[in-house]
Amino acid sequence: MVNKDIIVLSLQSWDSDIGSNCINIAKEFAGQNRVLYVNRAPDRAAGLRKMLNRHGKTGQPARQGITRASENLWVFTPASVLESINWLPGWLYNWFSGVNARRFARDIREACSQLGFKDPVLFVDNDFFRSHLLTRYLRVSTFIYYIRDYLVTQKYFRKHGARVEQEVIEQADVVVANSSFLADYGARFNKNSYDIGQGCDFTYFNPAGTYTIPAELKEIKGPVVGYVGALVHYRLDISLLEKLAARRADWNWVFVGPEDEPFQASSLHSLPNVKFLGRKEEKDLASYVSGFQVCINPQLVNEVTMGNYPRKIDEYLAMGKPVVATYTDFMKSFLPWVHLCTGMEEYEAGIEKALAETDDRELSRQRQQFALSHTWESSVEKIYAAYNKSHGT
Repeated sequence: MVNKDIIVLSLQSWDSDIGSNCINIAKEFAGQNRVLYVNRAPDRAAGLRKMLNRHGKTGQPARQGITRASENLWVFTPASVLESINWLPGWLYNWFSGVNARRFARDIREACSQLGFKDPVLFVDNDFFRSHLLTRYLRVSTFIYYIRDYLVTQKYFRKHGARVEQEVIEQADVVVANSSFLADYGARFNKNSYDIGQGCDFTYFNPAGTYTIPAELKEIKGPVVGYVGALVHYRLDISLLEKLAARRADWNWVFVGPEDEPFQASSLHSLPNVKFLGRKEEKDLASYVSGFQVCINPQLVNEVTMGNYPRKIDEYLAMGKPVVATYTDFMKSFLPWVHLCTGMEEYEAGIEKALAETDDRELSRQRQQFALSHTWESSVEKIYAAYNKSHGT
Protein backbone atom coordinates (compact mmCIF):
# COMPACT_ATOMS: atom_id res chain seq x y z
CA MET A 1 0.00 0.00 0.00
CA VAL A 2 1.70 3.13 -1.24
CA ASN A 3 0.18 6.56 -1.95
CA LYS A 4 -3.22 5.45 -0.66
CA ASP A 5 -5.71 7.45 1.37
CA ILE A 6 -6.44 5.51 4.58
CA ILE A 7 -9.17 6.12 7.16
CA VAL A 8 -8.23 4.66 10.55
CA LEU A 9 -11.10 4.09 12.96
CA SER A 10 -10.08 3.20 16.50
CA LEU A 11 -11.48 2.46 19.94
CA GLN A 12 -8.84 4.79 21.39
CA SER A 13 -8.62 8.53 20.88
CA TRP A 14 -5.43 10.02 19.54
CA ASP A 15 -4.68 11.77 22.84
CA SER A 16 -5.08 8.56 24.87
CA ASP A 17 -2.73 8.38 27.85
CA ILE A 18 -2.16 4.64 27.38
CA GLY A 19 -0.33 2.77 24.64
CA SER A 20 -2.29 2.11 21.46
CA ASN A 21 -1.57 -0.39 18.70
CA CYS A 22 -3.72 1.61 16.34
CA ILE A 23 -1.83 4.86 16.85
CA ASN A 24 1.44 3.06 16.12
CA ILE A 25 -0.06 1.46 13.01
CA ALA A 26 -1.45 4.81 11.81
CA LYS A 27 1.96 6.44 12.18
CA GLU A 28 3.53 3.58 10.20
CA PHE A 29 0.86 3.89 7.48
CA ALA A 30 1.63 7.60 7.23
CA GLY A 31 5.19 6.90 6.12
CA GLN A 32 3.93 6.00 2.64
CA ASN A 33 0.27 7.04 2.61
CA ARG A 34 -2.12 9.81 3.69
CA VAL A 35 -3.94 8.91 6.88
CA LEU A 36 -7.06 10.25 8.59
CA TYR A 37 -7.24 8.98 12.18
CA VAL A 38 -10.84 9.16 13.40
CA ASN A 39 -11.40 9.53 17.13
CA ARG A 40 -14.31 7.72 18.73
CA ALA A 41 -17.63 9.32 17.95
CA PRO A 42 -19.22 10.25 21.29
CA ASP A 43 -22.43 8.53 22.33
CA ARG A 44 -25.35 10.12 24.13
CA ALA A 45 -24.79 8.25 27.41
CA ALA A 46 -21.16 9.45 27.59
CA GLY A 47 -22.33 13.00 26.98
CA LEU A 48 -24.85 12.72 29.79
CA ARG A 49 -22.21 11.38 32.17
CA LYS A 50 -19.99 14.31 31.30
CA MET A 51 -22.79 16.76 32.07
CA LEU A 52 -23.48 15.10 35.42
CA ASN A 53 -19.80 14.97 36.32
CA ARG A 54 -17.92 17.88 34.83
CA HIS A 55 -14.68 16.64 36.32
CA GLY A 56 -15.04 13.15 34.86
CA LYS A 57 -13.25 11.98 31.73
CA THR A 58 -15.14 10.30 28.91
CA GLY A 59 -12.09 9.67 26.75
CA GLN A 60 -13.50 11.94 24.03
CA PRO A 61 -11.40 15.01 23.11
CA ALA A 62 -13.33 18.30 23.44
CA ARG A 63 -12.00 19.85 20.21
CA GLN A 64 -13.98 18.80 17.15
CA GLY A 65 -12.86 18.88 13.54
CA ILE A 66 -9.53 18.14 11.86
CA THR A 67 -6.07 18.75 13.28
CA ARG A 68 -2.75 17.88 11.67
CA ALA A 69 -0.56 15.42 13.60
CA SER A 70 2.27 15.11 11.05
CA GLU A 71 2.97 15.66 7.36
CA ASN A 72 0.74 12.82 6.14
CA LEU A 73 -1.48 12.26 9.17
CA TRP A 74 -4.58 14.11 10.33
CA VAL A 75 -6.76 13.53 13.40
CA PHE A 76 -10.51 13.99 13.11
CA THR A 77 -12.97 14.33 15.99
CA PRO A 78 -16.58 13.91 14.80
CA ALA A 79 -19.29 16.37 15.81
CA SER A 80 -22.25 14.01 15.65
CA VAL A 81 -23.51 12.28 18.78
CA LEU A 82 -24.40 8.61 18.34
CA GLU A 83 -27.30 6.99 20.13
CA SER A 84 -26.51 4.69 23.06
CA ILE A 85 -28.15 1.45 21.92
CA ASN A 86 -26.38 -1.45 23.62
CA TRP A 87 -29.37 -2.04 25.93
CA LEU A 88 -31.91 -2.40 23.10
CA PRO A 89 -33.35 -5.69 21.79
CA GLY A 90 -31.78 -7.02 18.60
CA TRP A 91 -34.27 -5.81 15.97
CA LEU A 92 -34.35 -2.27 17.42
CA TYR A 93 -30.58 -2.30 17.92
CA ASN A 94 -30.10 -2.98 14.20
CA TRP A 95 -32.36 -0.08 13.20
CA PHE A 96 -30.55 2.40 15.43
CA SER A 97 -27.18 0.97 14.36
CA GLY A 98 -28.10 2.08 10.85
CA VAL A 99 -28.99 5.55 12.18
CA ASN A 100 -25.62 5.80 13.91
CA ALA A 101 -23.77 4.53 10.83
CA ARG A 102 -25.37 7.20 8.62
CA ARG A 103 -24.40 9.99 11.05
CA PHE A 104 -20.86 8.70 11.49
CA ALA A 105 -20.37 8.16 7.76
CA ARG A 106 -21.61 11.69 7.01
CA ASP A 107 -19.00 13.19 9.35
CA ILE A 108 -16.20 11.06 7.92
CA ARG A 109 -17.20 11.87 4.33
CA GLU A 110 -17.06 15.60 5.11
CA ALA A 111 -13.58 15.24 6.62
CA CYS A 112 -12.40 13.20 3.62
CA SER A 113 -13.79 15.85 1.29
CA GLN A 114 -11.87 18.60 3.09
CA LEU A 115 -8.64 16.62 2.74
CA GLY A 116 -9.31 15.52 -0.84
CA PHE A 117 -9.27 11.80 0.01
CA LYS A 118 -10.21 9.58 -2.96
CA ASP A 119 -11.27 5.89 -2.85
CA PRO A 120 -10.01 5.48 0.73
CA VAL A 121 -9.06 2.27 2.46
CA LEU A 122 -10.93 1.79 5.76
CA PHE A 123 -8.91 0.28 8.60
CA VAL A 124 -11.00 -0.47 11.72
CA ASP A 125 -9.28 -1.27 15.01
CA ASN A 126 -11.63 -3.69 16.82
CA ASP A 127 -14.47 -1.11 16.96
CA PHE A 128 -17.21 -3.38 15.66
CA PHE A 129 -20.07 -1.41 17.23
CA ARG A 130 -19.26 1.89 15.48
CA SER A 131 -18.20 0.21 12.23
CA HIS A 132 -21.33 -1.97 12.09
CA LEU A 133 -23.15 -1.13 8.81
CA LEU A 134 -20.73 1.76 8.23
CA THR A 135 -19.68 0.64 4.74
CA ARG A 136 -23.32 0.87 3.61
CA TYR A 137 -22.99 4.65 3.88
CA LEU A 138 -19.25 5.23 3.54
CA ARG A 139 -17.84 4.28 0.16
CA VAL A 140 -14.37 2.75 0.52
CA SER A 141 -12.14 0.79 -1.84
CA THR A 142 -11.13 -1.81 0.77
CA PHE A 143 -12.29 -2.58 4.30
CA ILE A 144 -9.62 -4.03 6.64
CA TYR A 145 -10.78 -5.16 10.08
CA TYR A 146 -8.12 -5.49 12.82
CA ILE A 147 -8.65 -7.72 15.87
CA ARG A 148 -6.32 -7.16 18.83
CA ASP A 149 -8.66 -8.07 21.71
CA TYR A 150 -11.28 -10.76 22.20
CA LEU A 151 -13.81 -8.13 23.24
CA VAL A 152 -16.94 -10.24 22.84
CA THR A 153 -16.07 -12.05 26.10
CA GLN A 154 -16.32 -8.83 28.12
CA LYS A 155 -19.56 -7.95 29.92
CA TYR A 156 -20.38 -4.77 28.00
CA PHE A 157 -20.16 -6.52 24.64
CA ARG A 158 -21.96 -9.75 25.47
CA LYS A 159 -25.51 -8.71 24.55
CA HIS A 160 -24.82 -7.84 20.91
CA GLY A 161 -21.06 -8.15 20.47
CA ALA A 162 -20.70 -11.71 19.14
CA ARG A 163 -23.37 -11.23 16.46
CA VAL A 164 -22.25 -7.72 15.47
CA GLU A 165 -18.54 -8.55 15.29
CA GLN A 166 -19.30 -11.62 13.19
CA GLU A 167 -21.23 -9.45 10.74
CA VAL A 168 -18.39 -6.91 10.60
CA ILE A 169 -15.81 -9.65 10.02
CA GLU A 170 -17.95 -11.09 7.23
CA GLN A 171 -18.25 -7.64 5.61
CA ALA A 172 -14.50 -7.01 5.65
CA ASP A 173 -12.33 -7.56 2.59
CA VAL A 174 -9.39 -8.46 4.83
CA VAL A 175 -9.16 -9.41 8.52
CA VAL A 176 -5.85 -9.06 10.38
CA ALA A 177 -5.10 -9.98 13.98
CA ASN A 178 -2.18 -9.63 16.38
CA SER A 179 -2.19 -13.29 17.45
CA SER A 180 -2.78 -16.69 15.90
CA PHE A 181 -5.71 -17.26 18.27
CA LEU A 182 -7.52 -14.14 17.07
CA ALA A 183 -6.65 -14.84 13.43
CA ASP A 184 -8.24 -18.28 13.80
CA TYR A 185 -11.30 -16.62 15.34
CA GLY A 186 -11.54 -14.27 12.36
CA ALA A 187 -11.12 -17.16 9.93
CA ARG A 188 -14.32 -18.74 11.27
CA PHE A 189 -16.25 -15.98 9.48
CA ASN A 190 -13.83 -14.74 6.81
CA LYS A 191 -11.26 -16.88 4.99
CA ASN A 192 -9.11 -13.80 4.29
CA SER A 193 -7.86 -13.65 7.89
CA TYR A 194 -4.18 -13.26 8.74
CA ASP A 195 -1.91 -13.19 11.78
CA ILE A 196 0.24 -10.05 11.49
CA GLY A 197 1.93 -10.37 14.87
CA GLN A 198 2.54 -7.39 17.07
CA GLY A 199 4.84 -4.45 16.97
CA CYS A 200 6.16 -2.71 20.02
CA ASP A 201 7.13 0.92 20.45
CA PHE A 202 10.42 0.88 22.34
CA THR A 203 10.66 4.67 22.68
CA TYR A 204 10.42 4.36 26.46
CA PHE A 205 12.06 0.92 26.67
CA ASN A 206 15.21 1.57 24.67
CA PRO A 207 17.96 -0.92 25.66
CA ALA A 208 20.55 1.73 24.86
CA GLY A 209 18.98 4.20 27.29
CA THR A 210 20.19 5.12 30.75
CA TYR A 211 17.69 4.55 33.54
CA THR A 212 17.86 5.70 37.14
CA ILE A 213 16.31 3.26 39.58
CA PRO A 214 13.56 5.12 41.51
CA ALA A 215 14.14 5.84 45.18
CA GLU A 216 11.10 3.67 46.03
CA LEU A 217 13.03 0.64 44.77
CA LYS A 218 16.50 1.60 45.96
CA GLU A 219 15.40 1.35 49.57
CA ILE A 220 14.26 -2.27 49.13
CA LYS A 221 16.66 -4.93 50.43
CA GLY A 222 16.78 -8.28 48.65
CA PRO A 223 15.53 -9.49 45.24
CA VAL A 224 12.62 -7.67 43.61
CA VAL A 225 10.01 -9.56 41.62
CA GLY A 226 8.00 -6.96 39.72
CA TYR A 227 4.99 -6.37 37.53
CA VAL A 228 4.13 -3.27 35.49
CA GLY A 229 0.62 -2.69 34.16
CA ALA A 230 -3.03 -2.45 35.14
CA LEU A 231 -3.87 -4.70 38.09
CA VAL A 232 -7.27 -6.13 37.17
CA HIS A 233 -8.77 -9.27 38.65
CA TYR A 234 -10.10 -10.74 35.40
CA ARG A 235 -6.64 -10.72 33.81
CA LEU A 236 -4.31 -11.53 36.71
CA ASP A 237 -4.32 -14.42 39.19
CA ILE A 238 -4.73 -12.73 42.58
CA SER A 239 -4.93 -16.05 44.44
CA LEU A 240 -1.63 -17.23 42.95
CA LEU A 241 0.08 -13.97 43.89
CA GLU A 242 -1.29 -14.08 47.45
CA LYS A 243 0.05 -17.60 47.97
CA LEU A 244 3.44 -16.91 46.37
CA ALA A 245 4.05 -13.66 48.27
CA ALA A 246 3.09 -15.25 51.58
CA ARG A 247 5.27 -18.31 50.94
CA ARG A 248 8.32 -16.40 49.71
CA ALA A 249 8.72 -13.65 52.28
CA ASP A 250 12.40 -13.44 51.26
CA TRP A 251 11.38 -11.96 47.91
CA ASN A 252 10.01 -8.45 47.48
CA TRP A 253 6.91 -8.23 45.31
CA VAL A 254 6.44 -4.85 43.61
CA PHE A 255 3.42 -3.84 41.54
CA VAL A 256 3.43 -0.69 39.41
CA GLY A 257 0.03 0.31 38.03
CA PRO A 258 -3.55 1.15 38.98
CA GLU A 259 -5.55 -1.43 40.96
CA ASP A 260 -9.16 -2.45 40.61
CA GLU A 261 -11.29 -3.12 43.71
CA PRO A 262 -10.52 -6.86 44.07
CA PHE A 263 -6.78 -6.09 44.07
CA GLN A 264 -7.29 -3.34 46.61
CA ALA A 265 -9.17 -5.79 48.84
CA SER A 266 -6.63 -8.62 48.47
CA SER A 267 -4.46 -9.94 51.30
CA LEU A 268 -1.41 -8.76 49.35
CA HIS A 269 -1.81 -5.36 51.02
CA SER A 270 -1.25 -6.91 54.45
CA LEU A 271 2.11 -8.49 53.57
CA PRO A 272 5.26 -6.54 54.50
CA ASN A 273 7.17 -7.83 51.46
CA VAL A 274 4.59 -6.49 48.96
CA LYS A 275 4.56 -2.92 47.66
CA PHE A 276 1.97 -1.25 45.44
CA LEU A 277 3.46 1.85 43.84
CA GLY A 278 0.41 2.99 41.87
CA ARG A 279 0.13 4.44 38.39
CA LYS A 280 3.27 5.94 36.87
CA GLU A 281 3.91 7.94 33.72
CA GLU A 282 4.66 5.75 30.70
CA LYS A 283 8.01 7.48 30.23
CA ASP A 284 9.05 6.38 33.73
CA LEU A 285 8.09 2.70 33.56
CA ALA A 286 11.44 1.48 32.22
CA SER A 287 13.16 2.97 35.26
CA TYR A 288 11.00 0.79 37.49
CA VAL A 289 11.60 -2.30 35.34
CA SER A 290 15.35 -1.60 35.52
CA GLY A 291 15.06 -2.00 39.31
CA PHE A 292 13.44 -5.46 39.09
CA GLN A 293 15.53 -8.61 39.23
CA VAL A 294 12.67 -10.64 37.70
CA CYS A 295 9.59 -9.51 35.78
CA ILE A 296 6.33 -11.44 35.93
CA ASN A 297 3.04 -11.72 34.07
CA PRO A 298 0.79 -13.94 36.24
CA GLN A 299 -2.19 -14.11 33.89
CA LEU A 300 -5.40 -15.92 34.49
CA VAL A 301 -6.16 -18.18 31.56
CA ASN A 302 -9.63 -17.29 30.35
CA GLU A 303 -11.50 -16.00 27.30
CA VAL A 304 -10.29 -12.45 27.94
CA THR A 305 -6.57 -13.31 28.07
CA MET A 306 -6.09 -16.38 25.90
CA GLY A 307 -5.92 -14.46 22.63
CA ASN A 308 -4.11 -11.33 23.79
CA TYR A 309 -0.59 -10.40 22.80
CA PRO A 310 1.01 -9.28 26.10
CA ARG A 311 3.05 -6.30 24.94
CA LYS A 312 4.60 -5.97 28.39
CA ILE A 313 6.60 -9.16 27.71
CA ASP A 314 8.41 -7.41 24.85
CA GLU A 315 9.02 -4.40 27.10
CA TYR A 316 10.44 -6.58 29.87
CA LEU A 317 12.68 -8.44 27.42
CA ALA A 318 13.82 -5.20 25.76
CA MET A 319 15.23 -4.24 29.16
CA GLY A 320 17.08 -7.57 29.20
CA LYS A 321 15.16 -8.85 32.21
CA PRO A 322 14.39 -12.50 33.07
CA VAL A 323 10.66 -13.07 32.66
CA VAL A 324 8.33 -15.56 34.32
CA ALA A 325 4.80 -15.83 32.90
CA THR A 326 1.76 -18.06 32.83
CA TYR A 327 1.84 -20.87 30.27
CA THR A 328 -0.55 -20.51 27.31
CA ASP A 329 -0.33 -21.80 23.75
CA PHE A 330 0.28 -18.27 22.54
CA MET A 331 3.04 -17.59 25.08
CA LYS A 332 5.01 -20.46 23.59
CA SER A 333 5.97 -18.02 20.83
CA PHE A 334 8.21 -16.27 23.39
CA LEU A 335 10.23 -19.38 24.18
CA PRO A 336 13.06 -19.84 25.04
CA TRP A 337 13.30 -16.25 26.30
CA VAL A 338 10.72 -16.62 29.07
CA HIS A 339 10.00 -19.15 31.81
CA LEU A 340 6.44 -20.43 31.41
CA CYS A 341 4.62 -21.80 34.44
CA THR A 342 1.35 -23.27 35.61
CA GLY A 343 0.48 -23.07 39.30
CA MET A 344 2.38 -22.00 42.40
CA GLU A 345 5.05 -24.72 42.46
CA GLU A 346 6.12 -24.03 38.87
CA TYR A 347 6.04 -20.27 39.45
CA GLU A 348 8.27 -20.55 42.47
CA ALA A 349 10.73 -22.76 40.58
CA GLY A 350 10.58 -20.46 37.55
CA ILE A 351 11.41 -17.38 39.61
CA GLU A 352 14.29 -19.26 41.26
CA LYS A 353 15.71 -20.03 37.79
CA ALA A 354 15.15 -16.46 36.65
CA LEU A 355 16.96 -15.03 39.68
CA ALA A 356 19.95 -17.24 38.84
CA GLU A 357 20.11 -15.57 35.38
CA THR A 358 20.17 -11.95 36.50
CA ASP A 359 23.93 -11.53 35.95
CA ASP A 360 24.09 -13.32 32.58
CA ARG A 361 24.87 -10.44 30.22
CA GLU A 362 24.88 -12.52 27.05
CA LEU A 363 21.46 -13.95 27.83
CA SER A 364 20.24 -10.43 28.57
CA ARG A 365 21.51 -9.25 25.17
CA GLN A 366 19.75 -12.12 23.40
CA ARG A 367 16.47 -11.28 25.10
CA GLN A 368 16.81 -7.69 23.93
CA GLN A 369 17.58 -8.76 20.38
CA PHE A 370 14.51 -10.99 20.30
CA ALA A 371 12.18 -8.27 21.62
CA LEU A 372 13.51 -5.64 19.20
CA SER A 373 12.61 -7.90 16.26
CA HIS A 374 8.93 -7.16 17.02
CA THR A 375 8.65 -3.88 15.13
CA TRP A 376 5.61 -2.00 13.88
CA GLU A 377 7.28 -1.81 10.48
CA SER A 378 7.27 -5.61 10.28
CA SER A 379 3.65 -5.88 11.48
CA VAL A 380 2.41 -3.26 9.00
CA GLU A 381 4.30 -4.94 6.16
CA LYS A 382 2.14 -8.00 6.87
CA ILE A 383 -0.97 -5.80 6.62
CA TYR A 384 0.26 -4.61 3.23
CA ALA A 385 0.88 -8.22 2.16
CA ALA A 386 -2.67 -9.20 3.16
CA TYR A 387 -4.06 -6.18 1.30
CA ASN A 388 -2.06 -7.03 -1.82
CA LYS A 389 -3.20 -10.66 -1.68
CA SER A 390 -6.83 -9.55 -1.53
CA HIS A 391 -6.21 -7.51 -4.70
CA GLY A 392 -4.37 -10.32 -6.46
CA THR A 393 -1.04 -8.52 -6.49
